[in-house]
Amino acid sequence: MNRISTDILISGGGVAGLTAAAAFGSAGFNVICVDPAPPITDGDAAGADMRTTAFLQPSIKVLQDAGLWDRLAPHAADLQIMRIVDAGGAQPDPRIVKDFNAADISDLPFGWNLPNWLLRREMVARLTDLPNVDFRPGVATQSVLTRATEALVTLSDGSRVSARLLIAADGRNSPVRQAVGIPVKTLRYGQKALAFAVTHPGPHGNVSTEVHRSGGPFTLVPLPDRDDQPCSAIVWMERGPEVLRLAALPEAEFEAQMNARSAGLYGPLKLVTPRSVWPIISQIADRFYAERTALIAEAAHVVPPIGAQGLNMSLGDLRILLELAQADRAGLGSRKMLETYNRRRWPEVKARVTGIDLLNRASMMGAQGLRDMRAGALNALYSVAPVRKTLMKAGLGMR
Repeated sequence: MNRISTDILISGGGVAGLTAAAAFGSAGFNVICVDPAPPITDGDAAGADMRTTAFLQPSIKVLQDAGLWDRLAPHAADLQIMRIVDAGGAQPDPRIVKDFNAADISDLPFGWNLPNWLLRREMVARLTDLPNVDFRPGVATQSVLTRATEALVTLSDGSRVSARLLIAADGRNSPVRQAVGIPVKTLRYGQKALAFAVTHPGPHGNVSTEVHRSGGPFTLVPLPDRDDQPCSAIVWMERGPEVLRLAALPEAEFEAQMNARSAGLYGPLKLVTPRSVWPIISQIADRFYAERTALIAEAAHVVPPIGAQGLNMSLGDLRILLELAQADRAGLGSRKMLETYNRRRWPEVKARVTGIDLLNRASMMGAQGLRDMRAGALNALYSVAPVRKTLMKAGLGMR
């Protein structure tokens, strides 16, 4: 059986795994990255991921160092203002609107938003420029055996790989995490999310808007114009059965309900992409490492799509892991390195998972009295400038 040695094997070729491959490859490590599903890199192709990712300020240096940001920046839409709208009154109209402006804490926008399918296209292109990165789409991780000096991984193409470090970036049901025996704690909300894109008559003004009523937030995030019309991505969170009902509606009926839920903030919204449905959970692994193995991204933690935290937490994992690898290249994948990674990363992630869980539960409130309490809390937090700025910095991961 063919056996290959490498510095790092990355199991998972989603956005997080591809970013990790580009980052470690750009830093001079030999990398193999595998994923059982070839990436869909055309937004019009069947199965394309219609979600978007907002990269917050601290994530940009990771992308720059990986040689990715120059490819991505021309396609990105700035996120200058985060707008929170409470539409939890008797009628679904905006009753409280609060803007959190990045200019209050920085000369830069909060972040930059891009479609997930486009991220995959540009990331795969970057990997072709790196001779020390071997990307194998359509190849799965079949088995894992670790010992003190290496991780031995058998792949579905018949290869056996000896890696000094195995990185699990293979999703919330991570086969690698299961293989190395790391338990997880999962919270289920009975929610799902619809993801799609719309055009609208007026410009979005680089404003990302969360509309809260019940069931979860209805979030509109700026995208570059589409066919010369202003365009936004939408993530609409609701109770699971309601999402399935909405997903099955004819387009005209869906647009009518979508426009009602948007509180009319952007004028008439026109659906311009397919609708995809995604389950909503919170999840965190009991630890982020095992022998010769590091968990990152959804293999380590999953949060509801609130405040653009998900992938930015994943890039936070990558930043720490890469920093430790570069500081001691001889110790790549050692127990000391991985214990340090876990110590620096797990408590911060746990705090964010807990905070986003609370925000999601608040957004789900259905009883009128509870929705009124939520509106009052938003007013109170926004009214104190130091608190408002602290919340913005915390959301960015700034200290």
